[in-house]
This record gives sequence, C-alpha cells and structure tokens, in this order.
Amino acid sequence: MLAGVLLLIFLPPLVAKDLCKDSQDGFKVRLSIKTALGDDAYEWNESEMFLFRSTLAYAMRKQTKQDTYNITNILVCNDTQRVSFVFVVTSPGDPDQLIPKEQIEEAVRQNKHRINNAFLLSDMTLEFVGIPPTLAAPIIYDTEPWLIVFGVVIGAVAVGIVALLMSTVSKKRRAKEKAAGLSEEDEGIVKENGTALSGLGGKEGVYNQTFSNDNRFTEL
Repeated sequence: MLAGVLLLIFLPPLVAKDLCKDSQDGFKVRLSIKTALGDDAYEWNESEMFLFRSTLAYAMRKQTKQDTYNITNILVCNDTQRVSFVFVVTSPGDPDQLIPKEQIEEAVRQNKHRINNAFLLSDMTLEFVGIPPTLAAPIIYDTEPWLIVFGVVIGAVAVGIVALLMSTVSKKRRAKEKAAGLSEEDEGIVKENGTALSGLGGKEGVYNQTFSNDNRFTEL
C-alpha cells in the first residue's frame, strides 16, 4: 500500500521529466545575466525559475485567450549552472499532451518584451534558441521615401531643362541682335549735319560740286 502511494507521488514528476527530455517541441533558453547587469547581476535560483514558468504560463494565456494555463503546464529540464535549460508546455486538459512548438513560439514572440522586463534582460541576453529576436514595429510614413527622392530628382531635372532652354533662347536673341547691327552698318546710312546721305558704297562715289569749282579757280 505504501509503495503504491509513493509511486503515485513520484511518478508524475518523472513522467514530466521524460516528456521534456524526449520532446521535439521544446525550446532551449539561455540567459546572460552577468553580461547584462554586471555587478548588479542577481543569482539564478528556484525563485527565478518559478518566475520564468509563471511568465510562460502568462504568455500562453494571452496567446490562447484561455485562463487554464498554470506553472504546472511549464516543464523544465536539462538546466545548467550557466543558466540554460529546456522547457515544454503541456495541455491544461491533458498533462501527457504537449503543445505544438509553433504555438509556443507565437506566444513567446507576442509577449517577449514582457518576459524580458521580468528579468531585466533584452533579446540579446534572454535568448530562446530557434525563435528570432522580436523586431521593432516598422515606421509607417505618410509618403513613401522613394516617392520623395523621385520627386526631388524629377524637380532637379525639370529645373535643368528650363535653364537650358532659357540659355539657348538668350543666345539666339543676342546673335540675332548682333546680326541686325552689322546689317545696318553695311547699308552705309550716315547722318551728317542733319542731311541723310546714302549710297556711299558705289564704285564712283559722290560728286562734290564745291571741290570741282575750287579746282577751276586754282588753274587761273
């Protein structure tokens, strides 16, 4: 009779240990308390392990929206003094049935910041092997950055084209004005004493009667 009672007392923990060690649905956890806190590092003991199991039960409750998970559903094994261990989660309705690994991962990812805060650690110093660190929520811009860059580039190109066109028009205008000035000089229009004289470009020139009369008096 006594042997049967002792068997009932010690059998469940032994079965639980076997479920944890032989399971493919467990996760290994590594804590770097000394690295994270330095001289303020605390000692890892049974109380800290109780807190860990409590936070995992909380995470499972949040993920499943069921209040049936307790620390008895969080089984721990293969723990070492360097603060690493393996844990699995059993079903609240059937202690011999393990919760799938994917569901545990989702619960950890959704509540990782709460778990970190409980132990004053971060994703780098409280590591769930096989579960990537949680990422910060992406920044959402009212306008996509590439659209801003594209607009700036297009604006710069448009300004360059306008400047080039204005420069070309200005050069053509100056060239036209210069050509018009040279044309007026070629026409030989000269104003002298208010009388307009033209046709200075002829081969025989302009006959001046005054100089003709002076030559006649000189001969006399």
